[in-house]
Amino acid sequence: MTFVRTKLRLERMAEGEILRIRLRNGEPLENVPRALVDHGHEILRLEAVDERVWLLEVRKRGRPPR
Repeated sequence: MTFVRTKLRLERMAEGEILRIRLRNGEPLENVPRALVDHGHEILRLEAVDERVWLLEVRKRGRPPR
């Protein structure tokens, strides 16, 4: 569900804008950054806030080349 909300938010943003996302350990932390890269976005930062929560910063990019 985290990726779906992230994807919807990115669709409303202009290319080059930066989105900050809070992720929990486990599946969101494993899948969301990977999926964003697969969709052509740039991961700027991924760091632990505490032992269960991470901060992810991503820059919106255009569609990945096919």
